[in-house]
Amino acid sequence: MSYKAAIIALSDNVSKGVHEDVSGALIREMITQKDFEVTVQLILGDDPEELKKALIDICDNGKANLVLTSGGTGLSKQDNAPEATLAVLERQVPGFSEAIRVESMKYTPRGMFYRGVSGIRGETLIINLPGSPKAIKETLGVILPVLEHGVKIVMSQND
Repeated sequence: MSYKAAIIALSDNVSKGVHEDVSGALIREMITQKDFEVTVQLILGDDPEELKKALIDICDNGKANLVLTSGGTGLSKQDNAPEATLAVLERQVPGFSEAIRVESMKYTPRGMFYRGVSGIRGETLIINLPGSPKAIKETLGVILPVLEHGVKIVMSQND
């Protein structure tokens, strides 16, 4: 069975075309090696309202069973992915975020700055990933082996 995935890159500079979306491309490459088909790929600025609207649309309209966001998880004023995500979650699943934080800290003590959250809305699992391609490669690789099983459980909760 193939699962539908959405990727949302969060960056004012990427959304304005100043930089290329390297993180979104890397996420796509990594998850399509598993049983995920990318059905939505967005680049949004750092406006939390934009992210909330996108997450609600994707989850409530069945566009994806998994949403991975990249960026907006640090300490800067414009890093508000966790707050926007928490606003739309029905239940938190902190294990994914904890695993990401632990893995990040193996490479740099600045991994403590990662504030991402994970949880469920409807039948969709949402996970905030760090923004840098290096951090994505390191951390997505840790959670990737269990993503399919987690998504399968989330999808079956209404059966």
